[in-house]
Amino acid sequence: MKALSRSCSTDLDRLTEVQRLKNIDFNSVPSPCYVVDERLLRRNLEILDSVQKRTGASILLALKGFSMASMLPVVGEYLAGITASSLHEARLGHEYMGKEVHAYAPAFIEHEFEELMGYCDHLVFNSFVQWEKYRDRVKAYPGKKIECGLRVNPEYSEIEVELYNPCAPNSRMGITLDNFHPEMLEGIDGLHFHTLCEQNSDALARTIPVVDEKFGPYLSQMKWLNFGGGHHITREDYDIESLVESILFMKNKYNLKIYLEPGEAIALNTGYLVSTVLDVTKNGMDLAILDASAACHMPDVLEMPYRPNIIGAGKPGEKPFTYRLGGNTCLSGDVIGDYSFDAPLKPGDRLVFMDMAHYTMVKNNTFNGVNLPSIASYNETDGIRVHRTFGFEDYVSRL
Repeated sequence: MKALSRSCSTDLDRLTEVQRLKNIDFNSVPSPCYVVDERLLRRNLEILDSVQKRTGASILLALKGFSMASMLPVVGEYLAGITASSLHEARLGHEYMGKEVHAYAPAFIEHEFEELMGYCDHLVFNSFVQWEKYRDRVKAYPGKKIECGLRVNPEYSEIEVELYNPCAPNSRMGITLDNFHPEMLEGIDGLHFHTLCEQNSDALARTIPVVDEKFGPYLSQMKWLNFGGGHHITREDYDIESLVESILFMKNKYNLKIYLEPGEAIALNTGYLVSTVLDVTKNGMDLAILDASAACHMPDVLEMPYRPNIIGAGKPGEKPFTYRLGGNTCLSGDVIGDYSFDAPLKPGDRLVFMDMAHYTMVKNNTFNGVNLPSIASYNETDGIRVHRTFGFEDYVSRL
């Protein structure tokens, strides 16, 4: 399914265009290392900001997709704020961006809730039980008004893989119409729905009438409506005009403020994972072992699954020398994929994976004690800046 390909059709022309301006020296960074190109990040943010300006909607960075602290001030130059799924994400957005902070979780953790309120401007509850539990505490919070919303489940989605479908049968995400209690809406400022996963705006256009039919009777009582995430707005083939139409339809029909909270669209095609070949072996085919791991450093390769592109590499058999690339963990299935190259690989060669900014740093792990990649950025003023390196203390401190 295209929606779950995790940008396997990465825009090579876009990379070539930007690198023509000034090449990034990938040999100058530690290995492995994530490198985010600030030029490409800003290009995405400009596209998102154009939607905000045309529609009056506010776009939020969903930190679950991209939470590189050093880049949050850059994101804050364009977007309205962040949306968090936990106390730590809310604090990160509050401290490093300092703009709107929205939070949603399937259930909030009670002993964290007081601190969470201190960071948040909006809180979205997953059930009327959660709303009833925390309503009085939110109303009584001193010094500011926290706007409150409810996540609804329209029971409509075009996502075929259940792992990523928030509207799958028996989903724990959101309130279905059968479980909706209009008599409990006092104090609720908005509704929130999330039905997409890395999809184009045609899927949203088909979702809007379902949301309107089921929950429209209550939207006239609301100040805002949140369209959730999964909008692949910065993808080359994304239909922005259709998105604008969907936003304006709901905005104008019910006089609502509209929010969107994509994660991947902000950092889509903006980052790389630099890796090094450690060994080359053979077992029925040529194999190369890297210091980068699918299991540890790019887990969506196994979870989606998908095959990330490598600069200068081709599909199996496309170029003269084909290798199966694997990580250096003991997991047998820690295989990144099969790639072909113009020349034989040898230990010490650098391979650069593309589209490695979103759902990489936020999901990586230290299985087998494998070290986390360093984190760097690039812009034309500062060149390469290494923001973080990791070592034994980072590994042992979490166990």
